[in-house]
Amino acid sequence: MADKPRLAALLMKEAWRRARRHLRAGSLHRWLLPATTAERLLVAPPDLRRGDPILAEDIYAGRFYFAGELVEAAGRSPFQVIPPTRAWAVELQSFEWLRHLAECGDALAAGNARSLVSEWIATRGNGVGGLGYDPEVTARRIVAWMAHSPTILDGADYAFYRRFLKSLCRQTRYLRSIVGEAPEGLPRLRARIALAFASLCLPTGGGQMRSAARALNDELNQQIFPDGGHVSRNPAVIPEIAALLLPLRQTFSNQSHPVPKGVFSAIDRMLPTLRFFRHVDGTLALFNGASVSELQLMTALLRYDETLGEPISFARQSGYQRLAGGGTVLIADTGAPPAPHLSGEAHAGTLAFELSSGRSRIVVNCGAPAPDEAQWRRFARATAAHSTITIGDRSSSRFASSDLIERFLGTPLIAGPDKVSVAREDGDDGQGFTAGHDGYLAPFGLKHERSIFLSRDGRLVQGVDRLLGAHGRAARPPQGHAVEAVARFHLHPSVHVSRVGRAVRLATREQVWHFTANHLAEIEDSVFFAASGGARRTLQLAIAFDPYQEPVLEWSFRRDGPEH
Repeated sequence: MADKPRLAALLMKEAWRRARRHLRAGSLHRWLLPATTAERLLVAPPDLRRGDPILAEDIYAGRFYFAGELVEAAGRSPFQVIPPTRAWAVELQSFEWLRHLAECGDALAAGNARSLVSEWIATRGNGVGGLGYDPEVTARRIVAWMAHSPTILDGADYAFYRRFLKSLCRQTRYLRSIVGEAPEGLPRLRARIALAFASLCLPTGGGQMRSAARALNDELNQQIFPDGGHVSRNPAVIPEIAALLLPLRQTFSNQSHPVPKGVFSAIDRMLPTLRFFRHVDGTLALFNGASVSELQLMTALLRYDETLGEPISFARQSGYQRLAGGGTVLIADTGAPPAPHLSGEAHAGTLAFELSSGRSRIVVNCGAPAPDEAQWRRFARATAAHSTITIGDRSSSRFASSDLIERFLGTPLIAGPDKVSVAREDGDDGQGFTAGHDGYLAPFGLKHERSIFLSRDGRLVQGVDRLLGAHGRAARPPQGHAVEAVARFHLHPSVHVSRVGRAVRLATREQVWHFTANHLAEIEDSVFFAASGGARRTLQLAIAFDPYQEPVLEWSFRRDGPEH
C-alpha cells in the first residue's frame, strides 16, 4: 500500500510523456516540421568502436545477428521482416552495425551499406512513429549515419546523396522537437549528444550549435556525478557515454569550435571512474545492469585518460568502494538504489561485492542477461543473484510487477534501502570499509552491516556480516515465522571448486584461494550471464543461518603461495 502513491505518480508522468510524444509524432506536427535540406555534410565524426569484417560478410549475405537473435532475410529487406524481439529491431534500426561494413573499406561494403540505408528511407523514412522513431533509436541512427557517411556515400550518385541528406535532416529536426520527451537518463543524454553532433556535421548555423551545446552541458551536469559515475549507477553506461563524448570533443576541435565546458569536464571525470570499475583482467564489475565488457572499446577509451596513477578508491556519489593491493581487487556496492524513474535496469545488490586477483575473476555477481530474456532478467536483478545476503528469500529492494506497470514503466525499483551508511578504514596493513543498509528493516526488523578488509599484500580478504535490529541490538523474530538468512558468494565459471574439510578450495589458472567461515558453506549451482558466448553454468558458496539466533557471520578468502 505504501508504494501505491509512488507508482501512481510514475505512471502518470510516463503516460503524460507518451501523450506529448504521440502529439509530436502526429500528422499535424509532421506538416509543421520545416522541409529545408542541407546541401552537404561538413564532417564525419570518428567511431571509437572497431567493426568486424566477418559480421560484414553475414550482413552482405542477408544474415542479421542482433541481440542474440539471427534473422535470415532470404532476399527480402530486413526492414520488412517480422522482428523476433524488440531488442533485435532496436539494433537493426539503430544502424550501429554500419561499423562492420566500414571496417571492410571496399566498394562492395559501401554498396551494401548504401542499399540498406536506401531501403530504410523507402520503408521507414516517411513517418515519425513506431520503434524506429523512438528518441534513443533515432539518436543512435543519426550518429551512425554521420560517422559512417564516407562508407555510405562512397560511389553514390547525386540522387541518393540528396535523399540521404534529406532524411538525415528530417530525422534531426524530429529529434530536436522530441528530445524533451525522451525518457530521463541515458536515452535523453544520447539524444542531446546526437543533436550536438548534428549541429557540427550539418550546416545549421552558430545559433543552433550554441543551443545544442548549452542543452548538452545541462544534461551532463544532471547525469554525471562529480565522481564520474552515472545517475543510473550502472558501470557499463560510463564507456557508452565516453565513446560518444570523445569523438564529439574531437569533432568540435577539428571544426575549430570551442569544446563545451561540460563535455571536457564529463570526460575528465568519467575516464578515471572507468578504471575504478575495472578488474585486473580489464572487465567491468557487474552491478546494476552491467554485463559483457567491450574490452577493445575500453582499451581505446583509456588511451585518452591523462590522469594515470591508481584509480580512486571511493566513488562517493556513485556509492561504490574499491580495495586494491598485491594484485587483488575488490569492488563493492555501498550506495542506495537509483531514483525509481532511473531504475529500470537497476539491481537489488546493495552491499554485494566482486573479487579478482591476478588475471582471474573469483567472486562475481551474475550480471545482466539479454534484454528480452524476461524471466532470467528478473532473476538477475534480485538480491539472490549477487554476492551479498538475502533474508527470508526476499530482495533488499522491491520491484514493481504488474502487466500495466511493465507496459508503461518496465520494472523499476520502487522501494529499497533508504539509508546506506559507509565508513572507509585504510591503514598501513591494508584497506577496508564498513557499510550498512536498512532494506530489510521494515519486513524483518533487521539491518545488514558488512565489513570487508583487504590486506596490503592482497593475500587475505576478511569479511563480517551483522544482522541486527534498528539500534544495533539483537532483533526479535516475527511471531510464527521461521526466517532464514543466506550469504551467497557467486563464483566465476573459470574457478575450480573443491572441499577441503570445512574450507573450500578455489583454484584459478594462476592461484589457489581458500574460503573459510564460522558456518559451513554449501556448494550450489549458479549462472553467469556476462560471458561473451552467452549464459554459463557456474557455482556459488551459500551459507544459511538464523539471523536472530546467530546474527554475525565471519568469513575469509586467503591466497596460497608466495606474495604477488
